[in-house]
Amino acid sequence: MNSYIQELVNVYSKHTDVEYAEWSKKYLRNQFEFLGIRSPIRRTLTKQFLKEHGLPTESNRKDIILMLWDLPEREYQKAALDILEKEKKNLCPEDMPWLVNLIVSKSWWDTVDVLSPHIMGYMFSTYPKLIPQYSDLWIEDENIWLQRSAILYQLHYKGETDEERLFRYIIRRANSDEFFVQKAIGWVLRQYAKTNPESVKSFVLNHQLKPLSKREALKHLT
Repeated sequence: MNSYIQELVNVYSKHTDVEYAEWSKKYLRNQFEFLGIRSPIRRTLTKQFLKEHGLPTESNRKDIILMLWDLPEREYQKAALDILEKEKKNLCPEDMPWLVNLIVSKSWWDTVDVLSPHIMGYMFSTYPKLIPQYSDLWIEDENIWLQRSAILYQLHYKGETDEERLFRYIIRRANSDEFFVQKAIGWVLRQYAKTNPESVKSFVLNHQLKPLSKREALKHLT
């Protein structure tokens, strides 16, 4: 194992909690193994680790992230996301293929909901030419996590939101029976309503959305 990752494994291994690991595994529908480290503790451990060992270098950043992603316990994917968040300004368009692989590998809301608005949201804002190459294709893909990512990447854009594209994506998947797609539609509309409530209200009233999406979208609107 890479020495950098081995050091992190050594740190995490000292803070395992079998009972919480079992609870966490059940919470995510028994899809992933866990060490049982609660999120605040894990973040503190990771912060101290990075203070002592530094961030990965440009030459090994991708390998470190992918090796962490391959480890069985979910906490290591979370560590990879923590590192990515700190390193995102050093990412470039050439990194997109392996970043997309993180969306479709070991997929669930807990990783996708970091990757889409925080990592992909940054990449598409910084490199808008990537949007037709990736996000416009994701919304047409059969993979629900790519669909969710296309819908959620603008979650924190506020006044910079490309409303036409957002609404177009939502219309494209408005009839989806997938819970995580319906929820994403409601979530992003609810968030955008903080910036443009009248536009969201008009959109919801004039388009056929699933009840969950509509309820979430209008949650804070009268």
